[in-house]
Amino acid sequence: MVRSEHHGVTAPDAERLRALEVGGRLADAPGAALVAFAFAEELRHQAVLAEAIGLVDLAYVLALVEERKIPRREGYELLAALLDLHELPQALVLDPQLGDLYTNREHWLGTRTTSVGWLGTGRARREATTSAFHLVVCERLLLLSNALVDLGLEVLACAHAQRDVLVADYTYLQAGQPTTFGHYLLGFVGPILRDIERIQSFHARFNLSPAGCGSTNGSRLAPDRARVAALLAFDGIVTHTRDAMWQADGPIEGMALVVATLVNMDRLSEDLMVLATVEFSVVTLDDGQSRASKIMPQKKNPFALAYIRAAANQAIGLQASLAASGRTPTGQMDNRLLAYGELPRALELAAGAAGLMRATLAGLTVSRANAARTLDRSFALATDLAEALVRRADLDYRCAHRVVGRLARMLHDTNRAPASLKPADVAAAAESILGRPVAIGEADLARALDARVAIEARHCVGAGSEASMASMFEDYAAKFSRAAAWTKATTEGANHARIGLVAAVRHLLAEA
Repeated sequence: MVRSEHHGVTAPDAERLRALEVGGRLADAPGAALVAFAFAEELRHQAVLAEAIGLVDLAYVLALVEERKIPRREGYELLAALLDLHELPQALVLDPQLGDLYTNREHWLGTRTTSVGWLGTGRARREATTSAFHLVVCERLLLLSNALVDLGLEVLACAHAQRDVLVADYTYLQAGQPTTFGHYLLGFVGPILRDIERIQSFHARFNLSPAGCGSTNGSRLAPDRARVAALLAFDGIVTHTRDAMWQADGPIEGMALVVATLVNMDRLSEDLMVLATVEFSVVTLDDGQSRASKIMPQKKNPFALAYIRAAANQAIGLQASLAASGRTPTGQMDNRLLAYGELPRALELAAGAAGLMRATLAGLTVSRANAARTLDRSFALATDLAEALVRRADLDYRCAHRVVGRLARMLHDTNRAPASLKPADVAAAAESILGRPVAIGEADLARALDARVAIEARHCVGAGSEASMASMFEDYAAKFSRAAAWTKATTEGANHARIGLVAAVRHLLAEA
């Protein structure tokens, strides 16, 4: 018999495969424009699902064989071919002329077994693709969780090392109150932990199997849905068959999670970019996370930090795109055309950004002298002085605020440092604002203008005092330990189940 050069199969086989690709309803193959644009774009997004869809097919066909929904001999032949493809994924070269990922796989299998026709028993192609999508998203969620745990532990380590470095805290890029660089950094731990909590919550909702839904209303030929879910290490099934196939909120929620994670990282990146400028010189980035200018020799550009901002911008745009693609009548393929590829890639993007942020913090140098100078050059202790006037001079806070505000203006106009203030300056400011002098002793004034005294005086939960910081370090470390344990156990469970699935297929074939 003459072999087809295109498919490497006999001519009758080629005709049979053409029938599979075209379908009974369609008389002609897809047009060139449809292939070049729509099919190629669809396949580009689905390529990330290639390994996972192989597991889905193995589990689905194994369940069919177990329940005798397909003939035993043909089922074994199909499982053997699926196993070959799973173990040699490079053998599959995706071709948009053949359609989407599912039909590319169907074509490859068809060149090796006539049993390929049983692959679609009781399911639509999009059921297989959607099931693979759930697997890949959950896998990438665990990668992101692991990266965030590592980042969080690095933030804790950096914060602990800098816990006594005095620096001004800023709002509106204006010096606000005294703090330590360690306390400042700890402010980014809570968002990281919330990101991990969001991952765990979304994982619980998305680690559910769509398999066996039959596209919209089930199928009499589909295997037991719970069995397929168990083989793939899903925690359960998406109950309603139509919801299992066509939900749009999952990808939107997943991308929102990515956006929140990257924006939280970006906020730290933006701050560090400012603090790394010559004007501040509070931090210095490691050369390994920087890039030189090609025209300005003195430049040390914070490229790692800028990349994290760019990643956040990209994710924000994708979130809007996924929301728009979900805003269609139900049962539309474009609900997930973009999501299949972009959500897994976005989760990987966020994990990479977390790793980059971790490396940046690990190589960060903090200048104690320059950090302290941000306090010396500002009146960041103004609030503490106002509070001292409330406690020592019996003023209500609004009056104290006005008196200290007048002092701030005087210091600015006369180019004096806050440390130069005397009790007479306070009395004069009070006289001009309140019409009467206010007395504060030298010792009380000195304590009010001492940054370390001010920080240690803040005893509330979450403040910058040594005791409060120690409590937060302990609490945060315990939470990261629990997050790491969840990530490790969940990852190992999924990997064990997938190894078990392949082993079960091999065992079945060995006994055939």
